[in-house]
Amino acid sequence: MTTHPLPLQPGIRSDLAELIDMRHRVREVQLFSTPSRRSPLIGLHHSKLRGRGVDFDQVRVYQAGDDVRTIDWRVTARTQEPHTKLFHEERERPVFILVEQSRRLFFGSALQFKSVLAARAAALIGWAALGHNDRIGGLVFGDHEHHEIRPRRSKQSLLQLLNRLVRANQALHSEAQPNRDAFGLALRRAREVLRPGSLMLVLCDERALSEAAEQQLSLLARHTDLVLLPLSDPLDHELPAAGLLRFAERGARLELDTHAAELRLVYAAQAEERGQRWQRLAQKLCVPLLPLSTASDLVDQLRDHLYVQRSEKRK
Repeated sequence: MTTHPLPLQPGIRSDLAELIDMRHRVREVQLFSTPSRRSPLIGLHHSKLRGRGVDFDQVRVYQAGDDVRTIDWRVTARTQEPHTKLFHEERERPVFILVEQSRRLFFGSALQFKSVLAARAAALIGWAALGHNDRIGGLVFGDHEHHEIRPRRSKQSLLQLLNRLVRANQALHSEAQPNRDAFGLALRRAREVLRPGSLMLVLCDERALSEAAEQQLSLLARHTDLVLLPLSDPLDHELPAAGLLRFAERGARLELDTHAAELRLVYAAQAEERGQRWQRLAQKLCVPLLPLSTASDLVDQLRDHLYVQRSEKRK
């Protein structure tokens, strides 16, 4: 792949040192549960106990109210007294971060490019998962390639993921040929490698959601816990009244008169529909939705999302 390096200006390009330093910000937001504090996010620690998300613990005498499906018939036959199996949640669950680094993320009008926001969020989540003794892996995908890191409980696995992120980020350039199917292909690959009971966090452009991607996410939600983190920039939602804007790409040209109120209203309505589509999907799948914007600090946004979800659970 031909790279087009730019100066490592904060917010435009990611570098490994920055992503490693994200470990110091983990303490600022409670992403994962602790013995005394449970995360309000579904699946971030206490799973729905499905698939292989539980481990056998011990056998004890059957008590009224126990699930008859957990009766240990061998022990029951040997002792002539009903016994049941006890399980505890898997302590080292696989955490899989699917993170986009495509041309459409190589843009930003506020604090950072969307591609940088995605990389920072993936790093923060990765360090939090590693500190929680979970296995960490992921898939970094762009327009025409993806790189997969199998979940392991090791710092080397996380650093391998961050290295792939940085290489993909620094290879981004505005002349890359976009691929509308990249997100769907990445989700399909995730379905092939993820084991039941895993936690998958999806970091992608807000515009990436298509019918095919929705179908893949619905299939993933049957056996894994999902957290959706669509990324956007303020200019994705509202056109500034900047007069006549001219765009050119591969010989094609476009002119927009942003002083036209009707044009700005249509543009904003399309952005609103994208957001509602994500909300409908999250409600359908019963999974957390945490939209992220380039206009605000990452940790502040995550903290606000967690506060809202915690408040809703108390109602």
